[in-house]
Amino acid sequence: MVDAGLIYWEVGKKENAVVWYRRAAELGDSAGQCNLAISFLQANPSNTKEAIEWLYKASVSGHVRAQYQLALCLHQGRGVEQNSQGAARWYSKAAQGGYVRAMYNTSLCYSLGEGVWQSHVLARKWMKRAADRGHSKAQFEHGLTLFSEGDLMKAVVYLELATRAGETAAAHVKHVILHRLSSTSRDRAMHLADTWLAKPSTR
Repeated sequence: MVDAGLIYWEVGKKENAVVWYRRAAELGDSAGQCNLAISFLQANPSNTKEAIEWLYKASVSGHVRAQYQLALCLHQGRGVEQNSQGAARWYSKAAQGGYVRAMYNTSLCYSLGEGVWQSHVLARKWMKRAADRGHSKAQFEHGLTLFSEGDLMKAVVYLELATRAGETAAAHVKHVILHRLSSTSRDRAMHLADTWLAKPSTR
């Protein structure tokens, strides 16, 4: 049923997609619940109240994308009262479930002390996990951290990956570092970037 909804959504027949998502959601399918909620959030006008209800159901059953979307709503106060602690909790659950965007946001929560105790150790851990799974902003930020710590070769690898993924600001920093490295180190860093493979994630 969810697949039928996705097909209708992709061809622009959103009303038909919602019918199929609702059928799946009402049968307890967490992907259907999540997709139904997101379709409500994207509708014009949005139906945030019902979206939150479905996101919560899917989140409780362990659907990581729903957990991330619920965290966003709590973080932004969209359809619910703004709740930084609740947002951080759901970001963390989704991050632990392998959702890359949630890993990045969990890192930001720890870095800023938003909804959790500030911890630069945990912020760095989650930023690196997101970077290692291909999140371009995380690659850029982790590269900057490595640069500030003096680990120039690893910094270049992450900054090169971020640059290739479209983070244009990473290119400038990477070029500054490259001028400080020997030609052997430069070649090694580029080889590491060329052969890099993202770790598995749930997106």
